[in-house]
Amino acid sequence: MKSILKATIAGAGLVALAACGGNADDKAAQNVEAAAENQADALEDLADNTTNETLEDSLEAQADNVEDAGEAKADAIDDADDARLENKR
Repeated sequence: MKSILKATIAGAGLVALAACGGNADDKAAQNVEAAAENQADALEDLADNTTNETLEDSLEAQADNVEDAGEAKADAIDDADDARLENKR
């Protein structure tokens, strides 16, 4: 189970890293959000496969937190891009 989570996190990091550079801030925000969703999905899959109810609840809460954090980071990327464009005018 841990190897699936580690692979998902590594993949999410690579996707986010690949999105950096250029004027692709919108694409970067989408990639960050998608990576967070993928990580959350992996946590939810782990939760579905556990027999321990407490662990299941914890993993589902982690998944929710990861997804919320990804959305917040994507919003911050979009906001920073919008602010930069406003300052150029």
